[in-house]
Amino acid sequence: MSTPQPAANDPKASTGPEPDRLSNSATDQLGYVPGSPFDLLKVHRGEMIAVAVIGVILGVIGLIFPGPTLLTVAILFGVYLILSGVFRITTALVADRLSIGLRWLTGTMGLLVLIAGVFCLSNPFRSLGVLAFVIGVGWIAEGIIDFMAGLRSTVTPRWLAFVSGILAIAAGISMFWLPLAGLSVLVVVGAILLLIVSATTLLTLPRRSTTSVASSSAA
Repeated sequence: MSTPQPAANDPKASTGPEPDRLSNSATDQLGYVPGSPFDLLKVHRGEMIAVAVIGVILGVIGLIFPGPTLLTVAILFGVYLILSGVFRITTALVADRLSIGLRWLTGTMGLLVLIAGVFCLSNPFRSLGVLAFVIGVGWIAEGIIDFMAGLRSTVTPRWLAFVSGILAIAAGISMFWLPLAGLSVLVVVGAILLLIVSATTLLTLPRRSTTSVASSSAA
C-alpha cells in the first residue's frame, strides 16, 4: 500500500516553515550574530572610538614628551598598532555587510598591523630605520583596509573611507623616509601623523543598518 503524499497545492505543506526561513535569511544577510545583533555593533563602535581616542592621546604625548628615544617611538606606535590590529580583526569577525573577500582581507591586514605593534614593543631598541619601517607597514595595511571598504561601499558615504585610507597610506609611506631626518623629527612628525590617522579612523565609524532591518521586517 502506498503512503499518501501531501497535495502539491496544500498551503500547510508548502508554506509552514517559510517565516523562520525568511527570518534566518535576513539575519544572515545583515551579518549579525543571532541573539545579540545590536550589542555586538555597540561594542564594535565603542572599540573603534577607544582606539581613535587612545591614538590621539599617544600623539599628544609624542609631541610634548621631552627627550625622544627609541623606547619612546616603540611604545607610542607599538601600543597604537596593537590596539588597531585587534580592532581590525574584530571588524572582520563582527562587522556587517562585509563580503567574504573583504572580511579575509580585513582580518589578514589586521593581523599584520598587530604583528607590527608587537614587534615594536618586543624590540624597542632596534635601529630607528627598522622601527619606522614596521610602523609604516602597519599604517599602509590600515589604509588598504579603509580604501577597500570604500570600494566595496561598506562605509557610507564612500569618500570618508577613501580619505581615511589615502591618509593612512600616505602616513605609512612617509615613515620610510623620516629616519633620514633624525629621531627628534621622526617623533614630532610621526606624532602628528598619528593624530591625523587616529582622527580619520572615526570617519569609518560603522552605522546601524536600520534600513536593512526595516526592509527585512517588512518582507
